[in-house]
Amino acid sequence: MNPTLLQRLLWVKALRSFADGYISLLLPLYLLALGMSTLQVGVLTTGTLLGSGLLTLLLGRHAWRFQYRTLLLTACCLMAATGFGFAGVTAFWPLLVIGVVGTLNPSGGDVSVFLPLEHALLTSSVAQDERTLWFARYSMIGTLIAALGALAAGLPDLLAASLHVRPLAALQAMFGLYGVLGVVAALLYATLPVGAVPEVKTRAAPLGSARKTVYTLAALFSIDAFGGGFVAQSMVALWLFQKFQLSTLVAGSIFFWTGVCSAMSYLIAVRVAGRFGLLNTMVFSHLPANVLLLLVPFMPSLGWAIGLLLARSMLSQMDVPTRSAFVMAIVPAGERAAAASITSVPRSLVAACSPMLAGLMLGASSFGWPLVAAASLKITYDLLLYARFRKLKL
Repeated sequence: MNPTLLQRLLWVKALRSFADGYISLLLPLYLLALGMSTLQVGVLTTGTLLGSGLLTLLLGRHAWRFQYRTLLLTACCLMAATGFGFAGVTAFWPLLVIGVVGTLNPSGGDVSVFLPLEHALLTSSVAQDERTLWFARYSMIGTLIAALGALAAGLPDLLAASLHVRPLAALQAMFGLYGVLGVVAALLYATLPVGAVPEVKTRAAPLGSARKTVYTLAALFSIDAFGGGFVAQSMVALWLFQKFQLSTLVAGSIFFWTGVCSAMSYLIAVRVAGRFGLLNTMVFSHLPANVLLLLVPFMPSLGWAIGLLLARSMLSQMDVPTRSAFVMAIVPAGERAAAASITSVPRSLVAACSPMLAGLMLGASSFGWPLVAAASLKITYDLLLYARFRKLKL
């Protein structure tokens, strides 16, 4: 075990999650404040997810050429540049370019160039029998801190009310904070002791013996990811703003509690997976969560909708640590960065298509059609995943 590296990984994960927690809520409000349409919000969300997916895919294929420390520092600098760019630029097309090449995450989950690097390092730093536990801790910390970040989405309103700051300037300050957190993350990785970060000594083939299994998983994950794009946190926030005219303070509180519920589910997932297996935990927690998601738009009031969203959050993320452990368990050590990249890229590339469609749906109707589409696709994914891998022995 490498405690120094693990500690830094978790600290940087926390910083990124806090930033993602409030950015995913403020991004649609910021773009609307700049005079953009719901379609443009969807297009820009699509662009950020598409760019993250392409960068992650590129990294997975060529990570062996560079030291992990160099790649981590580059990713942190890119995060800083993204935040400062969004704070200073107000035109749609320049913002779209920054979103595509940057690290902005409107999904509320961890979809970024950091993911395959940190997964590979986490796996190499702990014993095999502790891997699921550490992935659960990694995910739980991220989700809890992202929930605090969702509460921080109310800061622009507080600044505007108490200090008489212009609302647009207050929103821009939050993107500037995102850039500052990227700088702090870079300092954490830059000050790691020499030798704390393991390096790949030889070229790792993109995939070897596990190629067919990993590509099958990637294809199935793409169905889940496409559905997930319809309910990227920015899109759910946009629906809540449009349907119920919520303030950012109220929306932040909702996403805070859904985040807390999700975080608690990670540790439960470890116990359940230890008894019933990784695949069973993934499928039989995810499936009922998606049924609840399907019902949300049909609820007669905000209270009922929030109740179902909270209930869903207690189940919907139990597959996150188990999925990561499942992927890492089916590939040799030298192929883990590639496998993490290839199986996580659909979470950006394929999911990048759906926010634009969600924006079109919300522009046409305040009914939650994006939630219905997401739930239907995710239920299909659950059934196909179980049918294909239920007999696989890890």
